[in-house]
Amino acid sequence: MNISSIVVQTAPQHLQTVLKALEESKVCDIYFIDEKGKIIVTIEGENIEEEVSKVKIIEEISNVLSANLMYSYSEEELAEAMEEFQKVEEMVPDILKVEGICADEINYPGDLKGKL
Repeated sequence: MNISSIVVQTAPQHLQTVLKALEESKVCDIYFIDEKGKIIVTIEGENIEEEVSKVKIIEEISNVLSANLMYSYSEEELAEAMEEFQKVEEMVPDILKVEGICADEINYPGDLKGKL
């Protein structure tokens, strides 16, 4: 599942029309509106292709000046990142994993290349 936030910009005089079109499109949820024409929406999709399709629908709404992705969360990317973090954690020397150890207690021989 992917979740992304989009900033939609329209001219202030078209704000209500664009809001109505966004609601009718059923591709997003509206979270913030300002009188200058900025609208923050979120979209969800099973994959990036579905999200791109929804952004295109938003971009094609009459009087939408822009629809820019601001934040994106992907469960798949998170799982991949967690796997990479696990690999890195396995490479960290045991002494650096000890809670509350003082830096003075760590003996650094001057060569991390041979240690990691």
